Amino acid sequence: MLSLRLDGELFDRLVRHAAKRGMSVQDYVVRTLIRDDFDERFKSAVEETERFYAG
Repeated sequence: MLSLRLDGELFDRLVRHAAKRGMSVQDYVVRTLIRDDFDERFKSAVEETERFYAG
């Protein structure tokens, strides 16, 4: 379980973004976190591959 404390303005923005995608705020936030985590892991894998083939 993850608990976040958000101010009203940020929460309203999240509600609008989630609604555009037909999602709940909770699902939108979780998917955003998953996407960012994947992006970081993918970037690290690419950098490691580049180092392997460069050396």
